[in-house]
Amino acid sequence: MKIDEKDLLNSILDSLSRIDYIKPEELPNIDLYMDQVTTFMDDQLSISKRRPDDKVLTKTMINNYAKNNLLPPPVKKKYSKEHLLALIFIYYFKNILSICDIQEILNPITDKYFASNLDFNLENIYSEVFRLEKSEILNMQKDLTRKYQTSQQTFIDLPKEEQENLQRFSFICMLSFDVYLKKQLIENLIDAKLAGNNSQKMASSKKKKPDKSENTQKKE
Repeated sequence: MKIDEKDLLNSILDSLSRIDYIKPEELPNIDLYMDQVTTFMDDQLSISKRRPDDKVLTKTMINNYAKNNLLPPPVKKKYSKEHLLALIFIYYFKNILSICDIQEILNPITDKYFASNLDFNLENIYSEVFRLEKSEILNMQKDLTRKYQTSQQTFIDLPKEEQENLQRFSFICMLSFDVYLKKQLIENLIDAKLAGNNSQKMASSKKKKPDKSENTQKKE
């Protein structure tokens, strides 16, 4: 049976309204073994799976994240609440960013706040970032509706069957372009950060180097 386009939009909007994040209070207060971590993540983020048999997280993924210094190593083969928080960030980033870009974003955060003795830690950061989730979903629903309505104004002179196929294609293109632009923006922010770090390193190294002209004058 063919899906009506308006029903499709309503279905998308409804699925967005059901998207939720893992709240800090839902995280286990005990350290977990690898199998327990994958089971927990799979249960909590099942709504985001495209197909029922898809895996949110596997042992291989976790091992690769550790090898690439994205995830601090477990302690006695156990993963803490902060490990889970880092994995959640990685889960969302990995769909659009390279491993190198995720390292640039996440490593400074985990280096400073993972297992930190500071009053402000990784859980505080997670809570602050994700508390905006509900308002962001509402904004996204409005934006999707606007894009859908715009797409319905394309190819209106074509026969109905062609029109429907091409209007859906227009909608997909608009969504894809939106993702593309945001990905470009994220990469630009990462590159700007890298450029700033490199400038600071160069300035620091210049300060440490002795002035050759001063040394020559002293010898004379």
